[in-house]
Amino acid sequence: MYAIIDIETTGGNPSRDKITEIALYVHDGEKVVDEFVTLINPERKIPPFITRMTGITDQMVAHAPKFYEVAKTIVEITREKVFVAHNASFDYNFVKNEFRSLGYNFHCDKLCTVKLSRKLIPGKPSYSLGRLCRELNIEIKDRHRAKGDAMATVKLFELLLGSNPNGLIPELLAAEKNSRQFNSHITWDMLEKIPSKTGVYYFFNEKGKVIYIGKSKNIRQRILNHLGNGNTEKSINMADQISRMEYEVTGSELAALLKESDEIKTHQPLFNRRQRRCFFSHGLYAQQDTSGYITLKIEKARPGDNPIICFSNRENARNFLFELVGKFNLCQNLSGLYATSGACFQYAVKICKGACIGVEFPEAYNQRVNEAIAHAALPQKNFILIDKGRNPHEKFLVMIENGKFAARGFLEVDSLQLSKPAQFKEYLEEAIDNKDNRQIISGFIRNRKVEQIINF
Repeated sequence: MYAIIDIETTGGNPSRDKITEIALYVHDGEKVVDEFVTLINPERKIPPFITRMTGITDQMVAHAPKFYEVAKTIVEITREKVFVAHNASFDYNFVKNEFRSLGYNFHCDKLCTVKLSRKLIPGKPSYSLGRLCRELNIEIKDRHRAKGDAMATVKLFELLLGSNPNGLIPELLAAEKNSRQFNSHITWDMLEKIPSKTGVYYFFNEKGKVIYIGKSKNIRQRILNHLGNGNTEKSINMADQISRMEYEVTGSELAALLKESDEIKTHQPLFNRRQRRCFFSHGLYAQQDTSGYITLKIEKARPGDNPIICFSNRENARNFLFELVGKFNLCQNLSGLYATSGACFQYAVKICKGACIGVEFPEAYNQRVNEAIAHAALPQKNFILIDKGRNPHEKFLVMIENGKFAARGFLEVDSLQLSKPAQFKEYLEEAIDNKDNRQIISGFIRNRKVEQIINF
């Protein structure tokens, strides 16, 4: 039995875009025996160029069912059937991704009518659905709508079945299964076991050496991206060397970042070249000029120095500094954003108070600079960050003592009822206090990305 499918979407990226329409015809090898066709509310705007191509508008899908409302029907109608589509990987990956967002692992054997057509009717100038159907005198009603394209695929499939006396379809299905292997070691069966959760993952080579360590809020998707990214020599080389994969679910993104940082420094993986020494290439520095004003400057981070805060690149550093200058009403000239010989532009529009030309005295200006520095840096005090854990019954904790990263670990929710927060330390593991980890933690504090902060 076959489930012949066509979808319309908000774009071409299955990890980002959503389905707007699906048509599904069940075929027993001789005729259509069941069908399911519906618009789907993608819960986002449909780009104008997609509307121009498909005719599907936001108004049309506004009251259509959402994917989760038709998911059960799709599972039931496709169960134990071969997923057939023209360019099947496109449709299959979109459907699978929609189910993945619901926490369900959708799986079918799939058959591509493009590949089947190339085998059975070679030599055509194009194997796109539109041009192939014109060549074969197959009428398509409602081109670029799921029902019209799916029915055209049904007619094409029936034609191909009629010209398949030697049983090519079972051969193609077997080839499709065998092709679901990325290299001689990694198969889809292995990947299906990796969860779509936040955590850290490890790639090993044949000798058992760690060659790459990464973190992601969706471990499985990130690993798939690595294996499917053949755009650079480095990515191809790494994918070819992967012999084994391991992962650790952390629940908390903060926990994953801290774990990744420490593990890269410990294992020195071959393909983590940029991160072996430091995650951050640029820092924010402060110094006093000859007139007594504290100036801020973005520079490349140097070994052994102690910047206020570090960043992964100059663009991130400049964006942060712009926000800091705006928040604390600092001078863009003295902050190294726009160098001028006289008054800065912000002074002309009465935003800067004139420190750049000596109108505002250093004492008043420096007070705000110090407030900005304190806001940017890790607070020099004792506190505990609490974030989500690996399951609903635990939390991830980070302990800061005297401005230093002292301890971290997971605690059962019940244990958080201890009378003194300082007592948590004996239940946590000792942490590695370094510039990278402090910058990771301070970033989460600034962006309020943890659940709770307790001072003690």
